[in-house]
Amino acid sequence: MLSFNFKNIYIADYDAIVGPNEKKGHLKKIKNIINDFYYDEKSFELAQIKMQREVINNLLKRNNDINLIIGGDLSNQISSTTYACSNNSISFLGIYTACASFIEGLIISSLLIEKDSSKKVMNITSSHNLAAERQFRFPVEYGVLRNVNSTFTATGAVGCIVSNKKSSIKITNATIGSPSEYDINTPNDIGAIMAPSAAEVIKEHLNNINKSIDYYDLILTGDLGSVGLKILKKYLETKYNIKTNNIIDAGASIYNKINEVNDGASGPAVLPLFFFYNIMHSKKYKNILLVGTGALHSRSLVNQMVPIPGISHAVGIEVKR
Repeated sequence: MLSFNFKNIYIADYDAIVGPNEKKGHLKKIKNIINDFYYDEKSFELAQIKMQREVINNLLKRNNDINLIIGGDLSNQISSTTYACSNNSISFLGIYTACASFIEGLIISSLLIEKDSSKKVMNITSSHNLAAERQFRFPVEYGVLRNVNSTFTATGAVGCIVSNKKSSIKITNATIGSPSEYDINTPNDIGAIMAPSAAEVIKEHLNNINKSIDYYDLILTGDLGSVGLKILKKYLETKYNIKTNNIIDAGASIYNKINEVNDGASGPAVLPLFFFYNIMHSKKYKNILLVGTGALHSRSLVNQMVPIPGISHAVGIEVKR
């Protein structure tokens, strides 16, 4: 796997908007909330576009010299991000590694800025529970019973600015993961799909940067859920002989007890939301490894019972308190 070290790459600003369930959870100091899943639009998809566009506009108001926007989401053809970025005359790169897309965007941004320090790049992503559920599983209106290990797609949009301007959040290194599949063909078990790829990228990242697991005060995974997190820890220990108590999964941690949620949150917005609006306010961790996790499935192939590949990417963060 490819790994990189970065010298002067920072996250200079961030912004987000979330749904009502996410606000009731463990996110701290987040101000923008939608109380209506339609967000005054005619469909959930249009509501998601509006949420993402609002985050983009908020960041542009505070950062008017953005050279590039990189982003993706769960909608078909990353349509929410494409529509949200339309008509602003800023270069755009659409990306997709499912729920690992935000971390992929951070890696691409860092590589571009390392090559040309004059660039300022915005990273953006979003998900909407009612839009994603009917695309990947069933419309909520069907009333289909959920498995105990099914995750609950988060409703939220989040973005950040990556540049060489010094800030309290420094991007120090990164590792690009590779897809792997383990004969799981149901989207109701995405934690088990993604856990092996998360273990592999953590192992490769530590080997490539020549660090032990204890170098990081925290390893924050994306949306494995509580079941996937247990699998990850077991996988690290039994296959790679890596033991640690410093792993938290954002998806398993983002909610309080909500009736609709079984195994935690999922979606590309989960990891950055929990990092920016929980971990950054905890004042506890200095060296953090962000591990974005994604299940690379499509409804067509799932209906053909084809195994679903998982992928994970890792980004090292140094926080100055």
